[in-house]
Amino acid sequence: MSALARLLRPRSVAVIGASADASKMTGRPVGYLQRHGFPGDIWPVNPRAETIAGLPCFPDVASLPGAPDAAIVLLGPERAEAAVRDLAARGCGAAIVLASGYGEANAEGAARQEALKRAAGPMRLLGPNTIGLVNLTDGIMLSATGALEVGDLPAGAISVASQSGGILGALLSRAADRGIGFAKLVSTGNEADLDSSDLIAELVEDEATRVIAVYMEGLRRPEAFRAAARRAAELGKPIVVYKVGRSESGARAATSHTGALAGADRVYDALFRQSGVIRAESFNDLLDIPAALAHGRRAAGNRVAILTSTGGAGTLLADNCGLAGIEVPPPDAETTQRLATLLDEDQATIGRNPVDVTLAGLRPDLFRGAITALLDSPLYDAVAVVIGSSALAAPDIVAGAIVACQATSAKPILAYVSPHAPHLVRLLNGKGIAAFATPESCPTVLRALRAPVLPAVAEGVVVDASALAGLPAGNLNEAESKALFARFGLPVTREAVAPDAAAAQAAAEAMGGEVVLKILSRAIAHKSELGGVKLGLTPAEIPAACAEMLARVAAAGAPAPEGFLVQERLRGGVEMILGFHRDPQLGPVLLLGAGGVAAELWEDTALRLLPLTRADAQAMLEELKSARLLRGFRGAPPADVPALLDAIMGFAAMVGAAGERLVEAEINPLFVLPEGQGVRAVDGLVVLR
Repeated sequence: MSALARLLRPRSVAVIGASADASKMTGRPVGYLQRHGFPGDIWPVNPRAETIAGLPCFPDVASLPGAPDAAIVLLGPERAEAAVRDLAARGCGAAIVLASGYGEANAEGAARQEALKRAAGPMRLLGPNTIGLVNLTDGIMLSATGALEVGDLPAGAISVASQSGGILGALLSRAADRGIGFAKLVSTGNEADLDSSDLIAELVEDEATRVIAVYMEGLRRPEAFRAAARRAAELGKPIVVYKVGRSESGARAATSHTGALAGADRVYDALFRQSGVIRAESFNDLLDIPAALAHGRRAAGNRVAILTSTGGAGTLLADNCGLAGIEVPPPDAETTQRLATLLDEDQATIGRNPVDVTLAGLRPDLFRGAITALLDSPLYDAVAVVIGSSALAAPDIVAGAIVACQATSAKPILAYVSPHAPHLVRLLNGKGIAAFATPESCPTVLRALRAPVLPAVAEGVVVDASALAGLPAGNLNEAESKALFARFGLPVTREAVAPDAAAAQAAAEAMGGEVVLKILSRAIAHKSELGGVKLGLTPAEIPAACAEMLARVAAAGAPAPEGFLVQERLRGGVEMILGFHRDPQLGPVLLLGAGGVAAELWEDTALRLLPLTRADAQAMLEELKSARLLRGFRGAPPADVPALLDAIMGFAAMVGAAGERLVEAEINPLFVLPEGQGVRAVDGLVVLR
């Protein structure tokens, strides 16, 4: 039996620092274990008490009759370390440290947390600064949260991993009020040892768990999270994450556009998309979405039928569905005829969506018949029933009708309870129907009920330091950067490096036609801001343009450039940006978006973490508004999208080969030429350690 299995399903529990006063926080855990029927051994430890709650009390850990599977440490930081050390020596499987004042407090607390981890040795540690765990499946309460004072805590199929103990308690009490049951809830706290990825990986394998809800403040091990998410997808167990920290003031200052565009929260979005994880946009979603998913039904598509017994609320729900991109099409001819016959109404009146049955009254046979007709229609992927105030007088009739219909179809039924009727929401949820008190919740849940796609597996990143051999640290100039891109199969513009104006003019004459002239400098990342880029020059115009560029660089106080770059001038392509940024928490990130000098203005970008699959690259492209330009917009020829995908994969290979030495890299613009003509890296930047 693994240490985590012993923690979640212990046969014996030691409560270190237990109090005989049940009204105190330190007195709660023993009482909760007894009240909820823990079948194993409970060993209170307190040198000043002989018995607690009718149980023998032990003076210290060494006196325990055996090695406990799990222990709750209710002592302050000054005594918790010694208790943890004693528990490890006794062979305890895992210890839960509730005390705060560790890494979340200050540098001294962080040192104290490291000492606590060392004291645990091979024993697993949950916390510190945690509220513990609650196993409702088996009636095991290893927690001091006051939320356990709630009388009725139904067991269910949702498990929770939360970095906040307070949020765990909030979810527990809110769910109980709505008739939603949990399997296991674990607060990981400061994660000195066990983190949310550990718990997710364990909960995924739990037979009682169908859905995992995660309250996330940060992520220490993104690869472990991705592995756990993939296992969850394989087993058909959705993960729903509510990630806080979305309102950060902005991305860090960066040399490239990519660094400014790749904000930390957007990187988490990319991680969740690649991992097949559903992101909860609001705190309510963290309960609403898992509650609906726990029933095991999925929507095959994006179309919903709305059945309402109150016109206004039906319109309200339809409007919210439309805003969320959920289709609300009118019923097909066969379903319209069936509803008209059932309700004895004109087809023109009934052939709308929402289907309003207000005039038919709350008759169970009509209600069931209408729901069944909509479920049977091939046009709809789900049915949302709006419950009005008339249902308050006969809630069992409404609930019974919906439950009976749900049993005959694999399609999901959602219920929006329009009046304030918590008892009706609780009744429906308790009977296996996802019920909500707000119209906004229904479209949010409908999107989540779409059949999940198993995330593709990318090959691991291969580091080959020789790819960067001989390159200097710091910023590479454009020619050096593009030479590196070319090593990985990324086509670059035809160009020549010139040390002075005369050489630049000669290069332009050799190239023929109009050219592009640029200053070449490792010190100037954004050349156009200093007037260091000129388009459409003839060879005769080159000397004056070089002199003007040098004057502007000197006036700006910038270092003298290494020379000039003369390029062919490209026309007729779509300008994209392809960049790399290293997120301090989640690692290597690729960015694709609308490029050019206005890249930061448009902010039309998509992100993905490495390692990257070609499917990831295609998905990035499909997220962009500017993708319409690549398909051919208003008469323009379609662009060479396969070549763009090749370029993305080549760029990803370069990032993988460079490893930790690569700080930033960017191609902006990357010209995507018409079909069959490929792509060209027109400008580029690389920053190396």
